[in-house]
Amino acid sequence: MFVSFGKDWYRVCEVYKPNDAQWALQAKAVLDRLQLVVAERSIAFHTKIQPTVQYLGRLLAVPKRAIDTSAEELIRAGSAATLSALINRFNPVLRKVANLGCWQVISPVEVGGFVTSVNELITVQNKVYKKPTVIIATKVTGEEEIPDGVVAVLTPDTPDILSHVSIRARNCKACLSVCFATCYDQNLLRNLKLKEGKAVSIKIKSMDLIIRDISASELSLSSSVFSSILRRTSTLKRKTFRGKYAVSVEEFTTEMVGAKSCNIRFLRERVPSWIKIPNSVALPFGTFEAVLSENINKDIASRVIGLHKSVSGGDLTKLKVIQTAIQQMHAPLSLKNELASKMRTSRMSWPGDQSEERWPLAWQAIKRVWASKWNERAYVSCRKASLNMDNLRMAVLIQEVICADYAFVIHTKNPLSGDESEIYAEIVKGLGESLVSAYPGRAMSFITRKNNLKNPIIASYPSKNIGLFSKPSIIFRSDSNGEDLQGYAGAGLYDSVILDEEDKVVLDYSTDRLLIDKAFQASVLSRIAEAGKIIETLYGCPQDIEGVVKDGVIHVVQARPQI
Repeated sequence: MFVSFGKDWYRVCEVYKPNDAQWALQAKAVLDRLQLVVAERSIAFHTKIQPTVQYLGRLLAVPKRAIDTSAEELIRAGSAATLSALINRFNPVLRKVANLGCWQVISPVEVGGFVTSVNELITVQNKVYKKPTVIIATKVTGEEEIPDGVVAVLTPDTPDILSHVSIRARNCKACLSVCFATCYDQNLLRNLKLKEGKAVSIKIKSMDLIIRDISASELSLSSSVFSSILRRTSTLKRKTFRGKYAVSVEEFTTEMVGAKSCNIRFLRERVPSWIKIPNSVALPFGTFEAVLSENINKDIASRVIGLHKSVSGGDLTKLKVIQTAIQQMHAPLSLKNELASKMRTSRMSWPGDQSEERWPLAWQAIKRVWASKWNERAYVSCRKASLNMDNLRMAVLIQEVICADYAFVIHTKNPLSGDESEIYAEIVKGLGESLVSAYPGRAMSFITRKNNLKNPIIASYPSKNIGLFSKPSIIFRSDSNGEDLQGYAGAGLYDSVILDEEDKVVLDYSTDRLLIDKAFQASVLSRIAEAGKIIETLYGCPQDIEGVVKDGVIHVVQARPQI
């Protein structure tokens, strides 16, 4: 891994230009990657040696404080501490040259609240704060829910701007968003933590945060606070099983499948030929309930009903048990045959044709998507929104996996500024899961004006160390009736499962054509932006679009209204 850093650092040094903002962004991305590795290695080293330190310390009657800090002191005495100090020295210089300031504002909202600090945001995602709260969270993965009552989340962590938690921050509550920002100044963050329990106001100035102390009496309990504890007005309409276990893309309707699938049909019929849409079929709404009611699954059905009653009574530990029970369901032969027929006629590879072991793997993947209805984060989110889980139905969109060179997410309205004349996009090497989920580091991002798509402006260079890659396969995507409701950010709550596990690859950016070939870079980025503009025009409103690039060709795998 350090070899790739060295190569990338030499590449950046070779193109050095004094006071050049783009060069500073590239240099900072390399240092960000290095900082991630130093942190990961330090944690691994601490985890490895601390148990031995504790064992020997107890035998030798060493004072507890010395035992608790021994591993940390060993780490500080090594080269990692020196390297970390150098990075911390370089970072503010590079940020100044790149005109970045101390903050990366992901959701620009002016708020006021009482300061509280937590180590990990995920540990408080189910909590309800009774007064407006500004959370300072050391770790934010990108997968969390924003707790009720929270008006701001400030963190030194660097989730992608288009990660799930970032999108939910911008559309977190019934009518207002939550301020969400990354702080790059450790001294500033340390001083903020010292304000524990005190009231502060947060103002936005030129995409920077201005934070000042205020008295509790100045902190007005305005609609921004009350909206964070009000229940959303979205409702779930229960969908009924229409008698088909599998449907082709030509049969996709809102009564059969969710918005993901319906949008695939819409796009296939309208986008120009240079934008590719993957072949798709689906298991429609009600298929899970129909399969569960089969005689071969009657014992599992009884167990799920009993466990569901316990969950409704407040015992969330039974959610995992429900998921385990669903994984034991048996597939009716008619489902297998219908799905095989639909996939073959849709020019998709049927897993059972490849080997006898492939269909059982596909069936397990389908059940994992169904079972994700009962993951704790989704359940808590629906409960906060007063959505009736009994009405939630899970279709499964089945698509070919494109063996991507790059994956991208487009927001056709700049989510940082709200400017509808600008497109904002993020792009990573490999599959898109490393972009929208909890993989450390930043994606490459760019902004382009809709009237000048040929001149994208790079906003950040990639700092992710790991890329996900796949051989030709199939993905089973969640497509519930609760993911694209008005005023409710439900996307990303449920699982999508690839039939074949992705390969995790340590990335080497020193030979990445998207970074070193400016003509190729401009071509790919402008075509991604053009695809976004075309799709926005087709729908008539800003869109959140996911896709991949393979051999320079744009493939769009899903689109939804931007929230």
